[in-house]
This record gives sequence, C-alpha cells and structure tokens, in this order.
Amino acid sequence: MTTLSSHDHRSRDWSGSGALSRTRVAVILTATVLLALLAYYFIGVDEGMTSLFGQTMVVHEWVHDARHFLGFPCH
Repeated sequence: MTTLSSHDHRSRDWSGSGALSRTRVAVILTATVLLALLAYYFIGVDEGMTSLFGQTMVVHEWVHDARHFLGFPCH
C-alpha cells in the first residue's frame, strides 16, 4: 500500500507562490498575440499600398519564401 506524500505531484497546490498570477498570464498572452499579429502583417500583408515602408519591397523580398510556404499569393 502506498501513501501520498505532500511532495506528490497529484496533490500539489497550484495556488502557491510558484503559480502564475492572472495578470502575468494576461500580459504574456497579450504579448504573444501582438507578436503573432506583427509577424502575420510582415509575412502576409506588408506589400504595396499597405506597406509601412512606402513603395520599397524590402520586407516583401525578405519574407518571400515564407509567403509561399504559408500559402500567401504574392505574384
């Protein structure tokens, strides 16, 4: 017969100091979403009239292969 000790992972108290607070989770989630949207913009949208860098195609050419790999049409 086995007994559960206080160090057993099944009886762990996740509300202690080792858990992430709701605020920290919200900050991490927000930062992740913003970085994902920024990556999506530069890979899929930054072209022509919507470009942040004017009429240059520098970003477009830099991520050109990624655009094809992810299925974005570009020519």
